[in-house]
Parts: sequence; C-alpha cells; structure tokens
Amino acid sequence: MSYTPQRKCMAEFVGTAFLLATVVGSGIMAEALAGGNVAIALLGNTIPTGAILVVLITMLGPISGAHFNPAVTLVFALRREIAPPMAVVYVLMQVAGGIVGVWVAHLMFDLSVIQFSDKLRTGPAQWFAEAVATFGLVFTILATLRAKESAVAMAVGLYITAAYWFTASTSFANPAVTIARGLTDSFSGILMSHVPAFIAAQCMGAVVAWIFCRWLYAERAALAGVAFDQGAGHQVPAVDQHEKD
Repeated sequence: MSYTPQRKCMAEFVGTAFLLATVVGSGIMAEALAGGNVAIALLGNTIPTGAILVVLITMLGPISGAHFNPAVTLVFALRREIAPPMAVVYVLMQVAGGIVGVWVAHLMFDLSVIQFSDKLRTGPAQWFAEAVATFGLVFTILATLRAKESAVAMAVGLYITAAYWFTASTSFANPAVTIARGLTDSFSGILMSHVPAFIAAQCMGAVVAWIFCRWLYAERAALAGVAFDQGAGHQVPAVDQHEKD
C-alpha cells in the first residue's frame, strides 16, 4: 500500500513523540523509584526505550520507514531512497515530535512543561561515544535490511538497549532526541549548549557507517550485478532491489 507524504510525515511525528515520551518518562519514573541507585535508574530507562523502538518500528515502518532520527534520514537521502525535500520535512517532523514527546512526559508526571536541562554531557570521550553509537545504529539498520528485513525492528531495539550500556554517552545516537532532551531537566537531559557537538558526532558516525556499508557490500553487489546465463551462453543483468547504495 502506498501512503501519502502527509501520512508518512505524521508517522514520523507521532513515532518520534512516543519515542521521546518513553525516553524521558521512563527516566523520570526510574529515577524516582531507584532510591539514588544510578545503575538501576539507567536500567529502568534502557529497557522501555529498547522496547518502544521495536513497537514503533513494527507499527510505522510500513508507512514512513520509521526513521524517527535525522541521522537515519540523512543516510537514506544519501542512498537516494528519499528525496531531499521530503528528507527535510521528515527531519522537521522528527524534531517537532521529539519536543512534543518531552512535553507529554512532563505533563504525565505533573512537571513544568517548559524546562531546560543543566546536565553536563560533553568532552572528547562523550563525542566519540556518540559517533560510535550512531555508527553502530546505522550499521545495524543497513546490514539487517540486507540480512533479514523483517528483523530490523528487533535488531534496532536490541542495539539501543545494548548501546545505552556500552557507550559513555548512553547512546543518544539521534539528533532529534538530543535536541528534545535538552528541553528536560530530568534524568535524560543534556545541557542545550552541549547539543551541537553531540549532533555533529552523530552525523559523522552515520555517514561513516553508510560509507563502510558501501565498501563492505561492494563485492556482493558487483557479483549480483551480472549473472551468467549458462543456458543462453552469455551474461545478463541481475536485479536485486536490496543491492542499493
């Protein structure tokens, strides 16, 4: 079924809103219940985030592709699977949805809707962690699309669950999420002045992952590009829709 651009954009808005409501809401709940144990609070923030990604990608993937992430949209624009004007609208909807999701979380927990974080998240280690986290996310998406497209939702949810714990930055890996988290003075927040460096690292990691996947699958793509028709005694083109850039 083909969906209109308006429906695709609304899917990106709603999906990103639910993602941020989950990230921020679970962070608020986890911190309140953890009794000062930061590890338990982080675990309480991690599991819902990974779980909601599986749900959202499964639900909305058939409509918009379920990017919910400007870095992912950037990569699919580079792959020429989304036109640049549509990619720009996707990003705007993702950022707007993320902000609304944060406000929804604040309202649910009876907090001030408009907030700004004072949580410090900066420095070379944090920036490198964000580049690694986003590289891994994009690599997971592109590689799983080739290996088993139906497993993308589960793979992304599991990857983010793991990356919360193996990256120093707790794996924001998403410019829209990063901007939105600058607007909550809660467990999940980030000081707004630290947001630009995170976004730069995320975009760099995403582009490097795209380049790496182009290289990694180049031999397979080249072999798939020409198939030998033994019956006809000559080579004929082979079409594989998964062998895109």
